[in-house]
Amino acid sequence: MKAKNFTEDLRKMSAEELNAKLKELKEELFNLRFQHAINQLDNPQRMVEVKRNIARVMTVLSEKNA
Repeated sequence: MKAKNFTEDLRKMSAEELNAKLKELKEELFNLRFQHAINQLDNPQRMVEVKRNIARVMTVLSEKNA
C-alpha cells in the first residue's frame, strides 16, 4: 500500500479506530522482531514499513487531538 493512500485512509478513521490500528501494528512489529531474532524473517524491509506506519498513525492521532 502506498504511503499517501494509507495516510488518507487514516485521516478518515475515528480516534478509536486509529488506536485499534496502532495496537494491531505494534503487535505485528513485535511478531516481526521475534521472527527476526530466530532468523525466520523472510522480508526484513517489512519491519521498516511497519515502523513507518506506526509513526503515521501516531501523527494522525496527534493531529486529531490538537
